[in-house]
Amino acid sequence: MIIESQIKASVVKAVKELYGAEIAEDSVQLQLTRKDMKGDYTVVVFPLLKLSKKNPVETGNDLGGYIEKDCEHVSGYEVIKGFLNLQLSTSYWLDVLNKNVQDEAYGFTNADEKSPLVMIEYSSPNTNKPLHLGHIRNNLLGYSLSRIVEANGNQVVKTNIVNDRGIHICKSMLAWKKWGEGQTPESTGKKGDHLVGDFYVKFDQEYKKEQAELIASGKTKDEAEASSPLMAEAREMLRKWEAQNEEVYGLWKQMNQWVYSGFDVTYKQMGVDFDKIYYESDTYKVGRDMVMEGLEKEVFYRREDNSVWADLGKDGLDEKLLLRADGTSVYMTQDIGTAKLRYDDFSIDKMVYVVGNEQNYHFKVLALLLDRLGLEWGKDLVHFSYGMVELPEGKMKSREGTVVDADDLMVDMINTARDMSKELGKLEGYSEEEAESVYRTIALGALKYFILKVDPRKNMTFDPKESIDFNGNTGPFIQYTYARIQSVKRKAIDKGMTIPTLADVATEMSDKEVQLMRMVANFPAVVAEAGSVYSPALVANFVYDLAKEFNQFYHESPIAVEEDEAKRSMRLLICQQVGHVIKNAMWLMGIDVPERM
Repeated sequence: MIIESQIKASVVKAVKELYGAEIAEDSVQLQLTRKDMKGDYTVVVFPLLKLSKKNPVETGNDLGGYIEKDCEHVSGYEVIKGFLNLQLSTSYWLDVLNKNVQDEAYGFTNADEKSPLVMIEYSSPNTNKPLHLGHIRNNLLGYSLSRIVEANGNQVVKTNIVNDRGIHICKSMLAWKKWGEGQTPESTGKKGDHLVGDFYVKFDQEYKKEQAELIASGKTKDEAEASSPLMAEAREMLRKWEAQNEEVYGLWKQMNQWVYSGFDVTYKQMGVDFDKIYYESDTYKVGRDMVMEGLEKEVFYRREDNSVWADLGKDGLDEKLLLRADGTSVYMTQDIGTAKLRYDDFSIDKMVYVVGNEQNYHFKVLALLLDRLGLEWGKDLVHFSYGMVELPEGKMKSREGTVVDADDLMVDMINTARDMSKELGKLEGYSEEEAESVYRTIALGALKYFILKVDPRKNMTFDPKESIDFNGNTGPFIQYTYARIQSVKRKAIDKGMTIPTLADVATEMSDKEVQLMRMVANFPAVVAEAGSVYSPALVANFVYDLAKEFNQFYHESPIAVEEDEAKRSMRLLICQQVGHVIKNAMWLMGIDVPERM
């Protein structure tokens, strides 16, 4: 903000004139004043004591007196120990309001064709099961991050890598072939991803039965696993797939298409999308070729059993397998191939992978390997590492069919939003179609906000009932605040008033009004920090604090019924600006805000 530069410049001048010393402007420690103290900005005095040769209070008073005279917007100051709290004039805050209120994209920086291109990968589903609660956190984080990065003036490409090959895929295929009896999504009425997921669970159930029988016959657990006929069939199916056996390959394509159709429905319901989708069945071949090239250039080495490895000992890591002895690929090989295809498709300046923290080591290795293979952005790739999401009752397991399905969760959330809204009488007078649209907006807002408000690096517990409460730190509370603002504006218009474009800078402002403007003025800095540290949680908690502050202002200050025209105009303008900021902050999280609630 310009005012921050002005205050810092004033401190630099004060130090030179008062103490005969020169300091750099970026060395001045300036921060927002704590809410429990009077003031807007705080200068940390302690680093300047060696120059003033005075105690903190004396130094603070010296600087405060100088800055108050030198900086036109500073109207007063207070020294608390080693902190100089500066108060800005109400005319300054009204000027800020007037400058920003008409900017519907306030807080955002536009990109152009010269802006850096950031690619963000998220979702990364397997085609042997439907999306579940863990995928929801991944998708919501990735999609929100794409908007935050875009709002910071970057070009953004959203990508998805579909894990459509491997032994886990063959397990579903084999189970369908053995016990499916020709079932299809059409014949069963099930979404394709759910149908395929059922057979993944079926395989695990039959495999466990087989293991129990083998152990009962006298084999150890390891011997039972090594001699499993069912697992041997799955491995044979994978070998046939790699050889593109016509029957196996045809079944693979058919079942994957069922899953893709199911995924599309889930993504649409969730409100996320992608600019480009990659498939491991394509990328692993490219990765294999790149590993072979690296082998020729002695970037990698081959062991006696014919497997190919990378030695990362000089980088403080261990050795990494890249191709098995039989020449088949591993996950690292696939990620190398995917990276190469992306680099060929787009001029990437930065690559961000949204992947759980269990893969932290994997991405350290990938960054080193890409750098060795000559991909310029490889060593600077970002692993956006996030924690697990659980339910109050504990962890989920896909193979055992105990996961919380994403489709079912979203339906349950909508039903809960409907029940709660009806109970509270929130949508009386709405048509059924209008009400259903709002129920969905509330439900998805609750889900997204509850997921995104938590520091992404932490594990979290998702409580559906708590998330949809209309009070507290929830999406519906913020959505209701936005709807309340729109209601205030409608009531004013109904009374023949117009929403002003400017406020009179001579209007007296209350502490609450100044606080609102102070928070609004900080929004661009919040967006910038969220982009810098990759944290949608910063945006989420900012907008909650803003909504909470606005509601206090709403209850304390008459707006449309205020008789003083200047105050009424100012308050309507504050409503307009706060509404813009709430809408923009929620947009960054992929959350819609209803005009009425």
